[in-house]
Amino acid sequence: MTTPLVFITGASSGIGQALALRFHQAGYRLALVARRTEEVKTWASAQGVSADSYEIYSADVAVTDSIVAAGQACLARQGVPDVVIANAGISVGMDTAVRGDIDVMARTFATNNIGMAATFQPFVDGMAQRGSGTLVGIGSVAGIRGLPGHGAYCASKAAVISYCESLRGEMRPHGVRVVTISPGYIDTPLTQKNRYGMPFLMQPGDFADRAFRAITAGVSYRVIPWQMGVVAKLLRLLPNAVFDRVLAGRPRKRRIDE
Repeated sequence: MTTPLVFITGASSGIGQALALRFHQAGYRLALVARRTEEVKTWASAQGVSADSYEIYSADVAVTDSIVAAGQACLARQGVPDVVIANAGISVGMDTAVRGDIDVMARTFATNNIGMAATFQPFVDGMAQRGSGTLVGIGSVAGIRGLPGHGAYCASKAAVISYCESLRGEMRPHGVRVVTISPGYIDTPLTQKNRYGMPFLMQPGDFADRAFRAITAGVSYRVIPWQMGVVAKLLRLLPNAVFDRVLAGRPRKRRIDE
């Protein structure tokens, strides 16, 4: 029996790195995508991951040809993955009144949305022909309701959730699962710059363990931790006037030049 293979973008730190370790511990071969490949090599060596059980692919997820080429290289070297996790993403605050922040929004969408679709693209036909596989999109609870100063990130993650839902219906007849994982606050370099309270903050390893269980079970949608799912649903139910008052004066996410 062939050892299963997982393809993970954004594998140089945070959630991606934690997921890579969890899948490795479960006996998967690793296909790891990152711009900072040396950091991935250092991490793999420190974790005792044998050289013959992983490959590293250098790619910029925001550049379609770059990430598609990484997927094609994985197919050539390691074969069709059993699991593909489109994890790479960016989170930066924005102010629509600032011209430069429109470019920030464009980069956010290029990475979080177009980059996700481009991550999946090389593998869709192979998984469909095989009749199995799992495509995983990493969303966020921030995609459930818009937050002041978070326009680019919230919009991109709302799009992730809708896109994965659409893809799930497309792939279902071919035996391919699509799983959406929406993290709450995870203690990573991405969240450590936040200047507001982060309820139910999780360590990356704890998140990865719960995400692994959801992915391997083929759950269609999961918020981790579940408490943030409850909070998000309650916020979704609030009338707009109440929601706006609740968030009035809340610190905004840092913009790129702050």
